[in-house]
Amino acid sequence: MGSQFFDSMVDLITRTATDLPADVRTAMRRAMGQESAGTPGAQALAVIAENIDQATACEGPICQDTGWPTFEVHTPVGVNQMWIREQIRDAVAEATRRGKLRSNSVDSITGENSGNNLGPGTPVVHFDQWERDDIEVRLLLKGGGCENVNAQYALPADLDHLGRADRSLEGVRKCILHAIWKAQGKGCSPGAVGVCVGGDRTAGYQHAKDQLFRMLDDVNPDPRLADIENQVMATVNGLDIGTMGFGGTVSLIGCKIGAINRLPASFFVSVAYDCWAFRRLGVHIDASTGEISRWLYRDPATPSAPMLASGSSGGFPRTGREVVLRAPIDEATIRSLKVGDVVLVSGPMFTGRDAVHSYLMKNQPPVDLRGGVLYHCGPVVRKDGDTWTVTAAGPTTSMREEPYQAEIIGRYGIRAVIGKGGMGARTLAGLKEHGAVYLNAIGGAAQFYARCITQVDDVSLLELGTPEAMWHLQVHEFPAIVTMDASGNSLHQVVESESGRRLALLNR
Repeated sequence: MGSQFFDSMVDLITRTATDLPADVRTAMRRAMGQESAGTPGAQALAVIAENIDQATACEGPICQDTGWPTFEVHTPVGVNQMWIREQIRDAVAEATRRGKLRSNSVDSITGENSGNNLGPGTPVVHFDQWERDDIEVRLLLKGGGCENVNAQYALPADLDHLGRADRSLEGVRKCILHAIWKAQGKGCSPGAVGVCVGGDRTAGYQHAKDQLFRMLDDVNPDPRLADIENQVMATVNGLDIGTMGFGGTVSLIGCKIGAINRLPASFFVSVAYDCWAFRRLGVHIDASTGEISRWLYRDPATPSAPMLASGSSGGFPRTGREVVLRAPIDEATIRSLKVGDVVLVSGPMFTGRDAVHSYLMKNQPPVDLRGGVLYHCGPVVRKDGDTWTVTAAGPTTSMREEPYQAEIIGRYGIRAVIGKGGMGARTLAGLKEHGAVYLNAIGGAAQFYARCITQVDDVSLLELGTPEAMWHLQVHEFPAIVTMDASGNSLHQVVESESGRRLALLNR
């Protein structure tokens, strides 16, 4: 096997994490053209577009959650697959060391982060043989936020707003619509779904994820499935879920369906949801040298077309109605904010994900959080000497902190929580009682938000791993949208209710 194989895998991982393929860019440009100027959806899409361009320019991660690496490998008969697996593992560790991947592999028993994305089950490498002389490697990087909104249905089933889904293609269509409705903005919409009809539970999910390797603009060779794909795409954007779940005309950029046989007693529909940061690429490798002979999904001879037009000023598109906040923030200022307000936050900000919230339920915080801003974020960081730099810093899905958030807000006097996807009734009640707001940042916009961070003052709880540590940041004009206010209003509740009503209309 060629000595260049390791370098080729590092290149594949780097490109996948930092440069969206052309079909995804085309779909996102189309989405930008469908939202009305000045709306939250249009503002979010403008940030996403700039973020895509920034990631390409600096070869930085598009999203700070660089996902769960899944490799699909085809090899000629007789090639040493054990050697290839080891080379892929070494390349994943090297890409992590270079900051192209965030350390995402965590021991399920101890919670300890391996630090290099290696461990039992990571990365995922699936092998198959073919009667060709070259090697094909395809890579999908799928983040935790969209992984958490995957769905699997056992038909027949009763679905919210849609009634009974039978063991039929119409039942399949209902399941897909229901899964997209349930995801709301938690999966960083507008997203794409891969769907499997049939199989057992395990094979169904794997085949659904395999559909995400298809091009967004391809045509399903099975006309029955092509028809369902077209039906979903023609109707789902009428749900008004929109970008990040803010409401709007674009909720989905792709629907790809496959079918495999099943047991007579089982009829599963498995839905793999992927976010707008739809990261998948592939290469063909010369088996004798290990060098890349051809790229899939991209043409290296043609640079990626920028998302923003030449001469665009970039930045968060302002309307003049933005509210400037400087932390620490007083209660009166917070209670004056209303759902829909766009805020620009400056001053100190502290990150806190799952492990930090668990820690704060049992221990005093390492810093004074009164009047402070807590950011649901697990950044990608780099250390140069004694200085830390954040290289990617978008929000993580907030709903995981729902069991803790209200109590932590009340106990420590936090005034603003930033994340994505919204939170539930318990947190909403806590915001109203204690005088705090939930701010929805733009999911996946890791490069954009990293540029809002002016410095890293310190880090606490680093023993939890870099994504889960509490980072002490200074930020300047960090943009976000008030989606839950201190008066008990929630944009997430409104959008979920209205989109559910629209979903029911589709069934008439």
